Amino acid sequence: MSCILHIETSTNVCSVAVSEDGQCIFSKEDFNGPNHAVVLGSFVDEALSFADSHAIPVDAVAVSSGPGSYTGLRIGVSMAKGICYGHGIKLLSVPTLKLMCVPILLREMIEDAALLCPMLDARRMEVYAAIFDRSLREIRPTQADIVDENTYKVLLDRQPIYFFGNGAEKCKEVIRHPNARFLADIHPLAKWMMPLAERKMMNGEYEDVAYFVPYYLKDFVAKMPKKLL
Repeated sequence: MSCILHIETSTNVCSVAVSEDGQCIFSKEDFNGPNHAVVLGSFVDEALSFADSHAIPVDAVAVSSGPGSYTGLRIGVSMAKGICYGHGIKLLSVPTLKLMCVPILLREMIEDAALLCPMLDARRMEVYAAIFDRSLREIRPTQADIVDENTYKVLLDRQPIYFFGNGAEKCKEVIRHPNARFLADIHPLAKWMMPLAERKMMNGEYEDVAYFVPYYLKDFVAKMPKKLL
């Protein structure tokens, strides 16, 4: 038996979940953010209290590893590390873009040959994106794409691609290929981390709590404030 606490803070949505033996037994989500610094602590306290009240020992913490919001990822990873240190349990990381594919595979009817392209909004016409097949094999690794009509044309000429995530909406008017499919309201949520985290746990793919850092994709650059006069 295994119990995992899942933490997801890579976008404006903050979510926490607890899974036991492949089943989600607790889930809490806030879509009104970014409020991670305010709500994450209380969500985690509720999740741990739930597990404790049901006499379920938590074996590991899984955290979304990015890419995504610099501040959001840092808050989530710091919380996960603190729990691991405080409870003497292990740390798992789940790639954000890969976990976004989980609800598609569970809920949507998609063609066998179709590819999945989760997108996170970066800025202007830039997105963080990767491309996977239906078995979650990486067809193209995560990178920052400046999207135009030709960005994914080579793959679109061969097969359908499903685009989703908070970066996909702005690409609808640009990617007009007949093989392009767009899915709305797909967010990286803690409850979708479960199958990926459990697979890593089964394979013993733990992170070093002391040295693990999220995958920011881009270095954070602090901006100098503009002069008022």
